Amino acid sequence: MFKIRKAKDTEPTAPGQVKIRKKSKVPGVMITQYVEEVPEGKTTPDFTRKPIALTIQEGKPVLFRAIITGNPAPVVTWVRNDGVIDEEHYKVIFDKPSGEHQLQIPAVTVDHADTYKCYARNEYGKALVTVTLNVIEAIRELPEDFKKSLKAVEFEPKEEEKPEIGETFWELLLSADKKDYEKICAQYGVTDFRGMLKTLNQKKVDREQEQEKVVEKLCNLKPIKMKPEGDAEFELEMSLKDPTCKIFLFKDGVMIPFDVDTEVKHGLKQVGKKFVFSINGVNPEDAGLYQVEVNGVKIFSTDLKLPAVDFLVKIQDVKAEEREDAVFECVVSQPLKKVDWMGKNVTLEQGEKFDILVSEDMLIHTLVVKDCMPLDKGIYAAVAGLKSCSAWLIVEEDLLKIAQEQQAKLEKDKEEWIAKAKADAEAAAQAAAEKAEEEAKAKAEEEAKAKVEEKTPKSVKAKAKQKKKEKVAGEKTEGVTEENADKSESAGEEEEEEEEEDDVGENKEDAVPEVKAEASAENNAFLLDPGVYFTGGLSDVTAIIGTDAELMCRISSEDCDAVWYKDGNEITATDDINIVKDGTYRKLIIKNCKEEDTGKYRCEADGRKTEANLNIADPPRINPDELAEFMKPVIIKTGKDATFKLTFVGREPMKIQWYNEGEELLEDAHIKIEKSSEHSRLLLIKCKRKISGEIRIKIKNEYGTTEAVTELIVLAYPGPPSVPKVESAFKDCINLAWSAPTNTGGTNILGYNVEKRKNGSNLWSQVNPPDEPIKSKQYAVKDVVEGIEYEFRVSAINISGAGEPSPPSEFVIARDPKKPPGKVIDLKVTDSTYTTLSLGWTKPTEEEGVQDEAKGYFVELRPAENTEWSHCNSGPIIVTSFTIMGLKSMAMYWVRVTATNEGGDGEHQELDNYIIAMPPPVRPQFTDKKMKNFMVMKAGNSARVNFNFQACPIPRISWLKDGMPVPKNVAVSNSDTSSQLLITSAERHDTGIYTIIVKNLVGQDTSSVEIIVTDDPKPPGPVELEENVSGTVTISWTPSPDEKKDDRLHYMVSKRDSVKRTWQTVADHLFNNKFTVINIMPGRQYKFRVYARNDMGLSKHSESASWEVKRKKETFSLTLPTTEDCSFETPPSISVPLKMHKSPESYECYMSCAVTGNPRPHVTWYRNSVSLNTNTNYYISNTCGVCSMVILRVGPKDSGEYTVIAENPLGRVSCSTKLVVED
Repeated sequence: MFKIRKAKDTEPTAPGQVKIRKKSKVPGVMITQYVEEVPEGKTTPDFTRKPIALTIQEGKPVLFRAIITGNPAPVVTWVRNDGVIDEEHYKVIFDKPSGEHQLQIPAVTVDHADTYKCYARNEYGKALVTVTLNVIEAIRELPEDFKKSLKAVEFEPKEEEKPEIGETFWELLLSADKKDYEKICAQYGVTDFRGMLKTLNQKKVDREQEQEKVVEKLCNLKPIKMKPEGDAEFELEMSLKDPTCKIFLFKDGVMIPFDVDTEVKHGLKQVGKKFVFSINGVNPEDAGLYQVEVNGVKIFSTDLKLPAVDFLVKIQDVKAEEREDAVFECVVSQPLKKVDWMGKNVTLEQGEKFDILVSEDMLIHTLVVKDCMPLDKGIYAAVAGLKSCSAWLIVEEDLLKIAQEQQAKLEKDKEEWIAKAKADAEAAAQAAAEKAEEEAKAKAEEEAKAKVEEKTPKSVKAKAKQKKKEKVAGEKTEGVTEENADKSESAGEEEEEEEEEDDVGENKEDAVPEVKAEASAENNAFLLDPGVYFTGGLSDVTAIIGTDAELMCRISSEDCDAVWYKDGNEITATDDINIVKDGTYRKLIIKNCKEEDTGKYRCEADGRKTEANLNIADPPRINPDELAEFMKPVIIKTGKDATFKLTFVGREPMKIQWYNEGEELLEDAHIKIEKSSEHSRLLLIKCKRKISGEIRIKIKNEYGTTEAVTELIVLAYPGPPSVPKVESAFKDCINLAWSAPTNTGGTNILGYNVEKRKNGSNLWSQVNPPDEPIKSKQYAVKDVVEGIEYEFRVSAINISGAGEPSPPSEFVIARDPKKPPGKVIDLKVTDSTYTTLSLGWTKPTEEEGVQDEAKGYFVELRPAENTEWSHCNSGPIIVTSFTIMGLKSMAMYWVRVTATNEGGDGEHQELDNYIIAMPPPVRPQFTDKKMKNFMVMKAGNSARVNFNFQACPIPRISWLKDGMPVPKNVAVSNSDTSSQLLITSAERHDTGIYTIIVKNLVGQDTSSVEIIVTDDPKPPGPVELEENVSGTVTISWTPSPDEKKDDRLHYMVSKRDSVKRTWQTVADHLFNNKFTVINIMPGRQYKFRVYARNDMGLSKHSESASWEVKRKKETFSLTLPTTEDCSFETPPSISVPLKMHKSPESYECYMSCAVTGNPRPHVTWYRNSVSLNTNTNYYISNTCGVCSMVILRVGPKDSGEYTVIAENPLGRVSCSTKLVVED
C-alpha cells in the first residue's frame, strides 16, 4: 500500500474543494486532486522525470532536474525542510528547450545538506516530490608554516570561565544521595568537585535551617522512578510540626494540583509519616523538575527524565470495504500508557465507533474504526509527545450492491406504473358502461330528432362518420396494450350508436375522449419504458503486465450498443483491444497489458455510464526454465562453497531476501549476497553439515511477492556406529556386532573399519585390510591371542571417507566360554516402603569345572496374583544390592535373584516368603518440635491446627473436643503423615480442649490443644462512687455482659484529677466489680474510668461522674505544746505477705504484697535467688506500697520459689512464696 505523509506546508482546502489522492506512474510522486472530476482536456500536475537524491563532495555544483506536465501549466516551487532557498546561494531556472525545471547550487556547503521538495500546482491539483541532498565534508590541508605561526603567537593568560550552574543543579544535589553526585555533575558539565562540595555543604546548612521551621524529621528520600505499568512515583518520610500545614507540588517552578486519590493525574498517598507522590500515565510532556514545598519551604526535589519516544513501526494506509472494520497499529520505542489518536484533526476517544487498545507491554497501540462508512475516510494520526505518524483510511463502496439496489428500485417503480395503468383501464371501462346507459335513455330524444337528420346533407354526415371512425381507430392503436374483451365490445357498441347521431352531437361528444386517450397513452408509455440501464457495473481490475485484462458490465437490453472510453478518450477495437457484445454483457478485453494501459475506463450506454480503474501490476516473475533449473538440489562436501543464482523481472524497487530453513540469511564472513534489478546470487562459503536444508529466495515489490525453493545437501563424514557388542568369545576368535550410525553424512554407508586394542595399551590397530571395508554389521576377529583382554571399536565409511569411531566395547578375554555361576547366598530384604523394596545378598562361590565366577545379577519380581516373572533391571548389575521401585502399596510380591556371567545364567534364588510393599512397622509419634497447646482466637476468624506425625502402617486418626467427637462445623483433613483441624468461622461455643488420637496396629499417640474463642470485650455498666473512709473512694460498676462468657476477662481502673489532667491507671487485673482508690485529696475534682480487658484487648470505657471532696475552712488556732523531737522513720515491714499460687500452663499469674517503711523501701523480686527486676518477661510495679508482679504466660520454667526483699537504711525484710505450674 502507498503511504501518504502530511507535508509541512499543507494548505487548507478551500470551500467546495476536495482532496483526492492519486497515484503517479513515476514512483515517489504524490498527486492531490482538488476537484471530483477534471474537465476534458485538463489534467492535474505530474512528474515525467523527478529529481534524484545526491551525495556530493563539498564545493562541487549541485543540479536537481524535473520535467513536469499538466494542463493548465503548473506553477513550480522549490522548498527545503530546514532553511530558506534564497537567490544568493540557489538558482531556480526553467530550461524551455528541454522543458526542465532546475534547482542549482553553484558551490555546495555542509549547510546545504537537507531534504528538498518540489511542488507543482495548478487549479485542479498539485504534485509533490521529496529528494535528499547529502554533503561530504572536505578535508582541509594545513599550511606548512602552521606550526611556526603557532609558536610565534603569544597568548595572554586568561582565567577559564566556569559554566554557570543553575538553581536546578543545586536542587537536585540537595535531594540526591552521595553516590549520585558524580552522575549529576557529569550531566551539567561540572568538574570542580571540591568547589561544588563546599558550596553544597553551605546550601545544605541553609536548607536544613529553613526546613526546621516546618519539619521535625525528614528521611528516606527516594528519587522519582518509572514503574513497569507506565506510572512514576517518588516518596519521602516527613514529620510535620503542624499537621495542618499545606503541601504544594511544583513542576519546573509551576504549581500543579494533586489529590489524595491515586487515580488522578498527580496523586498523593500518605501512610503514617510516609508520603508517596505519583504521576499516572506518564507522557513525554511530564518530564521536568518536581519539587515538594511545605508553607513555602522547599523540602525535596527530583528530576524526571524520559527517553525520547519514537515510532518504531508507523501506522500504514488502510483500505476497507464499506461496513468493514479498519485497524491502524503502531509500535513505539518506549512503554507508553496511552498515545493520542486523531481523526480529521479531532481527538478520538473510546466508544461505539472507535476501539483504542494497548498491549500488555504498552509498546503496541491499536486503533479500530468499526463499521466503516464513506464518511470515515480521511487521514488518521497517532501522536506521542513531539512525534507523530499518519496514514489514510480509504473506504471502498460496494458498486455491485449499489447497482443491485438501483435495479430493485427500478423494478419496484415499474410494477407500480403497470398497476396504475391497469387501474386506469378499469376506470375507463366502467365509464364506458355508464355512458352506454345514458345513451339508451337519450335514444328517445334521438328519434325525435330524426326529422332534423333527414334534412341534413348526406355529404356532411359522411364526413362526420368518417372522422369518427378515424378517431376510434386512433384510440385503439394509442391505448394501453393490455385491453380486455369487454373494453373492445364496449368500443364497438359505442361506434354503432355514434353513427346514428347527428353532426352536432358527434362533434361535442368526440372532443373530450380524444384528449383523454392521447394523454393516457403518453402517460403509460412513460411509466412502462424506463430505458436502458446497467444491471451490473464495472469493477476495478488489477492485471499483471504482459497478461490479458477484461473489463465487463451488464445492461438491461441486448440490442443497445455501448461506447468505451479511457481517461475521457473513446476507445476503438484494435489488434490489442477487443470490444465484445455478448447478449446483455459488454466486455473490453486488453491483450498483453502494458504500463500505459493503466487508467480510468468508462462504458456508456443510452446516456448512462459506469466507471472503473485498470491497474497494471508488475510483480516479480521468474522464467519457468530457470526456475526448474534452480529447484534442482545442490550437493557439495563439507568445507566447500555453494552458489545459488536466479534471474527475474519486475517493477523496481524490489526487496530480495534469502532464507535457510526459514531463517533469513544476512551477509557475514561465510555468506555473500549479490543483488541487482535482474538477478540475485547467494554464495555460502565453507559450508558445514548443519546448513543442509531448504534454501528459499523471496522477491517482493509493491505489486506482489514470488518465491523459489531449492535444497542444499552438504555431505559430511558419517557419525559413529553403536558400541560393538561381543556376541561370543573363544580362544582364537571373538564375534562382534553393531548398528549403523544415525548420521550417515548425507549419503550411503560404503562399509566399516574394525579396530582392536589390548588392555593397558594406547595403540589401536585395524583388524580388517585397509582396502577391504566390512560390508555387513558383524565381524569375526580371529587375530587374537588366547588369554589376552581386548576392546574393539568401529568406524563407518561413506563417500567422504571414514568417520569418527564408536565408543569402545567392553573388555573381553580371548578364551573358551565359561560355566554359569551358582545360586546367590543369603538373599534378604534390607529396607522397604510403600513403593520400594531394597534387597541384599552375597555372591555365589566358585567351583572349577562346575560353576564359574558371577559377573552380574538379575533381579526378578512377580506379583502374587500373576504367574510370570519380570526383570527389574534391563542389564546385569555388578553390585550385590538392588532397590525395586514403583511397587503398589500394600501389595504382595515374590522376589528372586539370578547370577550370570559369560557362560549364561545360574540357578534362581527366591525369598522364602512373599513380601508386602510397606515400610517397617512404626508406632505413631508426633514429629513437630514445637507443638501448639494453647490458642486464642477472635470470634469470626478461622482457627487452624496442624499436627505432623510418623506411623506405619497408616494410622487411624480421630479428633475429640472436651472428650466428645468434634461438632460438624469443625473440618478435619488427614494425610499419611499429617492431620489438620480447621474451624472456618470460630464462635465462642467452639472454645475447648481439642485432642488428636493417632492409632495403628503398633500403638497410639495423643496430643491436645486448648482453643479459646473470644471477642473484643463489651464495656462494663454504669460506674458508681461512694466514700466509706475519708480520703478514699470506693468505685463499683455493673459487670460487663461478657464476664460470664469469658473466665479470663478482668477490669482496669484509671483516674484523672483536675490538677494533673492526665489519665492514670490505678488498678488492673481486677476480677471483681469494686475497687477502693486511696489518696483522694480534698478540693480536687476526680473522674474515673473502668475498662474490661481480655485476650483480645480493651473495651470502650465506662466513665463516672465527677467526684470532689469539699475542703472545709475552719478557724485556725494554734496552741504550741511542749514538744519533743520525734522521728517518723521506720524500718521496712510487710503488712500483707505473698500467697502461694498454682497456675495452669500458658495462663497469667499475678502476685502482690504490701510493704511499709520510711524512707520508702526499695523492693527487689527474686526467683530461686535470681533477681527479676531487670527481666523483661515479668511486669513489676510498686504503687503506694502495693508491690505486684505479673507473669503473662506461665510455663514450666516459671515454677519455683519467689522472694520479695524490701530494704531501707533502717533495715531489711523479706517474704517468700511458691509458684506451682500445672500441666
